[in-house]
Amino acid sequence: MLSYFTNNAEMFNSMLRGTLTTLSIFFLTLIFAIPLALPVCLGRMSKIRIVSKITNLFLLVIRGTPLMLQLLIIYFVPKLVAVKVFKTTIDWPSYVASIVAFSINYSAYFAEIYRSGINSIPKGQYEACKVLGYTNSQTFFKIVLPQAVKHIVPVMGNEVITLVKDTSLVTILSVQELMFFAKSSSNRMVSFTPLLIAGIFYFLMNWVVSFAFKRIEKRLSYYN
Repeated sequence: MLSYFTNNAEMFNSMLRGTLTTLSIFFLTLIFAIPLALPVCLGRMSKIRIVSKITNLFLLVIRGTPLMLQLLIIYFVPKLVAVKVFKTTIDWPSYVASIVAFSINYSAYFAEIYRSGINSIPKGQYEACKVLGYTNSQTFFKIVLPQAVKHIVPVMGNEVITLVKDTSLVTILSVQELMFFAKSSSNRMVSFTPLLIAGIFYFLMNWVVSFAFKRIEKRLSYYN
């Protein structure tokens, strides 16, 4: 009986530590991907042909390949290049590689969401701003962007919920996050219970994300 409670306490402690790592990956991805998506979006919409072509290629590659594959490439390729080309080794932590891969991947998806929001603004508003003497930057940041944010919030909410679940993919790089500890505990205890508990943890995190985005939508309802 004592060993049962000891094993369960150890399982919960490890999964709580893993949850903190999962949350750190989640928040750091948002911190980097949300602003990075804006220049990607502007590049996609650029009238300079070479810029739009390169950006389109970037989006095609990132959105057309699995995130798991991108994780493996970003983690292993720099190490292989360092060994083969520079005849040296580099200390490239799997946690950092995960943040880089997630930030690049989600910036591509967020960029397309931004573009759809910007394109949803009627062209008449651009013309009205021009008549009123607004510069292009004033038109974008004061008129277009606030309205676009209102339009993209529901879609962004769905993408952020997906991000919470996608964090489990970093277990392939042995990052010690929630799913890593859940699988380890499940194997050690020969029980499916740790995986069920991990599922509850993910559900609770997504519930908080859904609640937060509903609050944001309500705050932006003055545009209705």
